[in-house]
Amino acid sequence: MNPLRFRRLTINGKFLTARPTGVHRVADQLIRQIVLNQGLLDGVFATSPAIVAPRSAPDGTQGVHVERYGRLRGQLWEQMDLPRAARSDLLLNLCNLGPVALGSAITMIHDAQVFITPQSYSFAFRTWYKTILPLIGQRHRRILTVSHFSAEQLTRAGVADAERISVIHNGVDHVLAYPRAPEIIERLSLARRRFVVALSSTQAHKNIKVLLDAFSSPELGDIKLVLFGGHDRGDFERLSYNVPANVVFAGPVTDGELRSLFEAALCVAFPSTTEGFGLPPLEGMALGCPAIVAPCGALPEVAGQGALYAAADNPREWIEAIRSLAASPPFWLERSAMGVAQAANFTWRKAGTDLCNVIRLVAEDR
Repeated sequence: MNPLRFRRLTINGKFLTARPTGVHRVADQLIRQIVLNQGLLDGVFATSPAIVAPRSAPDGTQGVHVERYGRLRGQLWEQMDLPRAARSDLLLNLCNLGPVALGSAITMIHDAQVFITPQSYSFAFRTWYKTILPLIGQRHRRILTVSHFSAEQLTRAGVADAERISVIHNGVDHVLAYPRAPEIIERLSLARRRFVVALSSTQAHKNIKVLLDAFSSPELGDIKLVLFGGHDRGDFERLSYNVPANVVFAGPVTDGELRSLFEAALCVAFPSTTEGFGLPPLEGMALGCPAIVAPCGALPEVAGQGALYAAADNPREWIEAIRSLAASPPFWLERSAMGVAQAANFTWRKAGTDLCNVIRLVAEDR
């Protein structure tokens, strides 16, 4: 029998010290799956997996021991302290970045947005990512990403060769475990099936302007647009966007509140001009909320025939798609069922199995 090549699987825990984002939620779900799928890694490592994190980190994902190491913070910790802690290990980075100095690593890069739509990011952010991602792609043993579209874009951007990238689609079944919080419907004065849910973001590629233009039409005057997330009316108005009176800003919402919004909404609208995956519309679909998306980025790959499509630059198409759902309850039910069926293809169990198989292949150098 060949000797074990790595002491253990070490997971980069820098994300535990940061404000939670969608990328961090993916990391949390995948770490849980590593615990549940330990049998797939039997005989590969000498000891159980561990999360290595800065000293300020709270406890991590249930079932995985957290080791706090080093004196630095943030990117300096990741580039200087983490390589020393993981020098005998196979390092798993699940949140886009990892230490360049350590080649024995697997890194998940969720998308190539910084190359596709650099205007969505600050100068410092895009400069750092454009510098470090190709270095990671060249140095680390394997690159993971969340869609075939992202894999193609990372290859096109020169981050990594296609044969060194593995696609692991996100799961979506986590939304089925969220406890409902229906109070948000009354708090926002919403009527069931008379509002559309969308993400509140001023990033250029999120393309919320096309929805604001659509809801400026009298044809949608009896339907509200509910935007959830960190950006408010003032943020959009400072960009000279016209924000019509039937737009409601929900602000940041809890998981339970988001579930209740999806379950009561007419549909979820997602007009992004590019996406590495596109989790919100799939979350809505899993809960029976029909989705209207732009035919861009990974959205067709993920939403498939379970969603309606409207051009990213055509408010008229969004108006017509929304009205088609509002005008026909039988059509709404049909689209709801199609969305549920499509979302069922994306589970964290499958993502975890795919991830553990990649880890084993890399650890055994096959």
